[in-house]
Amino acid sequence: MVLQSVEDENPGFLVEMMSIFCDQGEKIVSQLRESVVDFEKVAEYVHKLKGSCACVGAKRVRFGCIRFLKVYKENDKEGCIAAMVEIRREFDELHLRLKTMLQLEQQIQALDAKQIN
Repeated sequence: MVLQSVEDENPGFLVEMMSIFCDQGEKIVSQLRESVVDFEKVAEYVHKLKGSCACVGAKRVRFGCIRFLKVYKENDKEGCIAAMVEIRREFDELHLRLKTMLQLEQQIQALDAKQIN
């Protein structure tokens, strides 16, 4: 509910935060889609994504990131690939839901603005 109180004080903050998460996450996840895998580089991207997930409460994506980092440390390439697939799947699902939510929120803000004018 902290985000809601921030949103009350700063309208549009939540939309902006989720938009940034989606944009940055999409760039990071696109790196996971490359056919040639540099696991060290992927670990860097996954670490960044894990931090972003913590900021917006994206638990399922974050858990996938944690799994990847664990199997990466164990030098388990098959585990890394499986975790990358999980991260992509969970992010894609979350991204779709967030985009829908952001579109609805933008429509609400536009209606509110019309009512004020």
